[in-house]
Amino acid sequence: MKSAVYVILRFLLWLPATLLFRVHWKDRGNEPKRSQGPYLLCANHQTVLDVVFMALVLRRQQPHFMAKAELFKVPVLGWLVRKLGAFPVSRGKGDVGAVKHAVSLLKEGRSVGMFPQGTRCQGKELRDCKIKFGAGLIAAHAKVQVLPVYIKMKDRKWKFFRRVDVIVGKPIPFEELDYREGESGEYARMTEVIYDRICQLDEAHP
Repeated sequence: MKSAVYVILRFLLWLPATLLFRVHWKDRGNEPKRSQGPYLLCANHQTVLDVVFMALVLRRQQPHFMAKAELFKVPVLGWLVRKLGAFPVSRGKGDVGAVKHAVSLLKEGRSVGMFPQGTRCQGKELRDCKIKFGAGLIAAHAKVQVLPVYIKMKDRKWKFFRRVDVIVGKPIPFEELDYREGESGEYARMTEVIYDRICQLDEAHP
């Protein structure tokens, strides 16, 4: 269920985002309907506004994004991302609380968004960016489908009036991740599978 504040903010942000960032989308019909269950949204990360871009494009459900705790201290922007459904995660500290909260939201039927890279990776090829295993960990414990999304920008850097494309991939059923409970390295392997799908979207839309 979308909150009223979320719906209003999406409406108010649409025009400025269109003018300042020329936000476009492709295949957003791939986003699961609410009747098809929640999803774990995983996307590449290049700017502090990635949460806003995806909130504008994804219209069927309201993803609750994991965002770095420092972001919530930024005037206006911190308030904005919180109202868009984001919740803080402390990077580099193995934030168990944030992971449990994400899993809890998914089990309640709410979708969650995150960035496998963990932090912004600008100006680099996607396959050259480091990733963390949080996506696999959350997917394994919540047992949900994963929605890969690729955010495309020229030179992989954002700039005012430079076009931003948000490309929504086909959902990955949880069964396709082939989770083998108890086996070593499963979370990392599953995250690699998820991230590879994002990279494939990049390679399919040069």
